[in-house]
Amino acid sequence: MKLELVGVPVTDVDRAKEFYERAGFVLDHDHTVSEEVRFVQMTPPGSACSIAFGRGLTQMTPGSLDNLQMVIADADSCRAELLDRGVEVSDVDDQPWGRFVYFSDPDGNGWALQQLPEWSAGAGGDGVQPLA
Repeated sequence: MKLELVGVPVTDVDRAKEFYERAGFVLDHDHTVSEEVRFVQMTPPGSACSIAFGRGLTQMTPGSLDNLQMVIADADSCRAELLDRGVEVSDVDDQPWGRFVYFSDPDGNGWALQQLPEWSAGAGGDGVQPLA
């Protein structure tokens, strides 16, 4: 089994699309099926898993996801890149299990970006990619 798509509940599809593009995600699809259904799929750079949001896709409350997590190569450079792109992002949070950077989309869906600690080399698989 492979996780390939995670639904992200949002209130404004176009605002979410603009935000995730600004954060460096790649637009895979944007299809309006009907007045009730619009499907937008975006993928973080280097990721095998995408996110989907839109209209008529979920009954989750917008902003209810509070810990979507991605692995990054370097917390400091990722933070700097997100700031350069105009994304509000936390300071780097150093923990024994990694270095973290946090941000939220306009609805409050929360993301944690983790730079794995040196002792875990190889645990996350080969080719950990920078965010963008």
